[in-house]
Amino acid sequence: MTALLLPLLLLLTTTPSAGAALPAGVIPAARPADPEAFGRYWYAGKAELTRYALEQARYGEMHQGESVLVFVTEPFWPDKQVKLERGDPARAATVLKLNFTRKFFTGIYPYSLMTSTFTQISGTAPHTLKVTTSAQEWCGHTFTQLNYRERERAWRGLLRSYFENEGDREFTIPDAWLEDEIWNRIRIAPASLPVGSIRVVPGLQFARMGHRFSAAEPAEASLSDAAGGERVYTLRYPEFGRTLTIRFQSVAPYKITSWEETQPGRGASPPLTTKAVRTNELYIDYWRHNGVDDAPYRKQLGLTEW
Repeated sequence: MTALLLPLLLLLTTTPSAGAALPAGVIPAARPADPEAFGRYWYAGKAELTRYALEQARYGEMHQGESVLVFVTEPFWPDKQVKLERGDPARAATVLKLNFTRKFFTGIYPYSLMTSTFTQISGTAPHTLKVTTSAQEWCGHTFTQLNYRERERAWRGLLRSYFENEGDREFTIPDAWLEDEIWNRIRIAPASLPVGSIRVVPGLQFARMGHRFSAAEPAEASLSDAAGGERVYTLRYPEFGRTLTIRFQSVAPYKITSWEETQPGRGASPPLTTKAVRTNELYIDYWRHNGVDDAPYRKQLGLTEW
């Protein structure tokens, strides 16, 4: 993995002044309020790795596990929507990439999920450019991908699944927010988070574990202050009784400290709440530490041996 990034000058020249007015109905791009401070942290050739202790609701019970959020900036082709590895970097966009992993056991067998989200920094795109999710467990595995097409103002999606009722599908979702893009907006520019009555595509990991087809759902979004110098972003889906709450630090780089997902139980079962709380963190160029001698970094991050 390379740490090739666009110069900070590009970020400075494309970021409007704080508080700049937007035309009515225009979705704000993710633009850092302080580009210079943003660049010092995110353009240093390192990634932020954070481990969370996970209590995962599944099959009407709570299961212990762990989640890791990996945030890093990368050059990205906006048209191909893949990482730039060759060619002129001036033609690429800079994105904040989040690799969101979640691992837990249900009885004898494991679950492993990962979502990758690519959000342009200080660009013109109103939404995250791309999201992919894979889920593996001993019954089978699935893969979902969403690509934002700005000209169409829509998401183009595909689903590949082992399960008969899902099969191989291609679909389109009209312009809507993605729950998965919220995490990157928190880290880039919390002021750009959507609030009020909005339409949101629920997180792809939630969709896969619930065998739900991805579609925009009515949601109520709010952003509030909390004790301890934190802020809380909440998404409520009234039509199927799910709530996502993300807590993060109120000052840059807006580190995510915990989150909760509450959803109704099956039948007469009570609601269950998945919880994740930060335990360990590394700020490191992890792609350069792939040898046997680098294994102690796993201990520093508090990772379980799977």
